[in-house]
Amino acid sequence: MPGRNTTTPNTKIRLFFVDAAFVAMTTFALGAHAQLSQRSQTDLTTPLEPVRPGVTAVQIFDELVAHNSLRTATLLNYTALRTYQVVDLKGNVHAEEIGRMEYLAPDQKKFEVTSENGSAMVRRLALNALIASEIETAAGKQHHDSTISPANYTLDLLGEQQVGPYHCFVVQAAPKRRDKYLFEGKVWIDAEDYAVVRIEGHPAKKLSFWIQRADFVRQYRKIGGFWLPQRDLTFVDVRLYGKKVLTIDHHDYSVNSPVAAYGSVENRQNFLRLVFSLEQSRAIISTTGGTAHSPRSQSRVRDQKTGPVGAAIPFRRNFRPGHV
Repeated sequence: MPGRNTTTPNTKIRLFFVDAAFVAMTTFALGAHAQLSQRSQTDLTTPLEPVRPGVTAVQIFDELVAHNSLRTATLLNYTALRTYQVVDLKGNVHAEEIGRMEYLAPDQKKFEVTSENGSAMVRRLALNALIASEIETAAGKQHHDSTISPANYTLDLLGEQQVGPYHCFVVQAAPKRRDKYLFEGKVWIDAEDYAVVRIEGHPAKKLSFWIQRADFVRQYRKIGGFWLPQRDLTFVDVRLYGKKVLTIDHHDYSVNSPVAAYGSVENRQNFLRLVFSLEQSRAIISTTGGTAHSPRSQSRVRDQKTGPVGAAIPFRRNFRPGHV
């Protein structure tokens, strides 16, 4: 029959589940037992303290955006082991998928499954769909502007609080539009690095009639000079289907590995030639006082800008921040 909606209930549930989880995955932006409200309260036992004098929400927002841009520009690659699980309120695991996520700036992600258990249907409809959405978004095939930025949110400064080893500013994030890829909730921002440490919230727009509630918690950790996801927990209450929890553990990170960035032998050799060329150019500039270049050194300077053919070098003119 023309115009008939042929989407099955199971497909709808999968789409709603993926949408709810994707809000947590894309805000830049957890094993698991399922009592989300209890867990989020017990994780933070330290009291909320008054804000130090002279600090404003506008200042924190500006610093967060500036520091995020710098970190994103210098994050060339990472790999991490991920464990995805779908559990019920009793903690029973319905499906599990373990694998390694590889990210190569500016827009490449690849996930390789190493282990899978439980329901094949849940893995296919929920976990694999979520992973595919993340990879497609990184590549620009799906565009969801969900970054924590002035274009998307206003921040209200609530106080300061200790989150594990990190002392944080606590802000209330209010979305500027009703968008299912934005959230409403609290954000903890490291007071020294101006990086997001923790987010608790729910989608800014109700996902559907079928989703009665969707909440998420995302925790970050500092690895070198970068702040990367540590744990995600997304709690979804679906009409006629019940309450389910998606958990994601991120661990065993390797960040800015030369082997990952210049994986082939040819590219690694080209990269080493580039480094050697840069060092020679610096030596020539230092001996001439920076006032003159020989024709050969001028050629090297041009190579620094363009890079050898086929080499993956960290000169990225069209870098799009916020895709990690």
